[in-house]
Amino acid sequence: MIKTTRILIVLLLLFNGVSACFGGYMLISKPDGSGLDMPLSFLEHSPFSNYLIPGIVLLVMNGVLSLIVAVLVIIRSVHADRYTILQGAILTGWIVIQMIMLQTVNYLHIMFGSVGVLLMVSGVLMSKRNIVT
Repeated sequence: MIKTTRILIVLLLLFNGVSACFGGYMLISKPDGSGLDMPLSFLEHSPFSNYLIPGIVLLVMNGVLSLIVAVLVIIRSVHADRYTILQGAILTGWIVIQMIMLQTVNYLHIMFGSVGVLLMVSGVLMSKRNIVT
């Protein structure tokens, strides 16, 4: 059970991290959204005129940080449980804000929102069972 929880956490973090790094990079390199076939009209209810700032936030907050937290879980850092919970909250917050700004919900929102919730729950389980230390 303990090893399974840690493996699940690492897989979820890697999935989110790699996906967010790719998506963030594509939005930064082509801020008009053409790299991901996302029209600028998606941003009409947001404060952004292009995808540059959302791309940077996606890359750093969900991409790079998820990969760092995955490493912390792998090396059994004392605070890996807290960082896992925090990363789940960041991802869940990102998805909620995205749904509000885009005024739509699609399968990716459900999928990554679920990953965020799973990370928070798994982080709590990890802290309760003290499985990192």
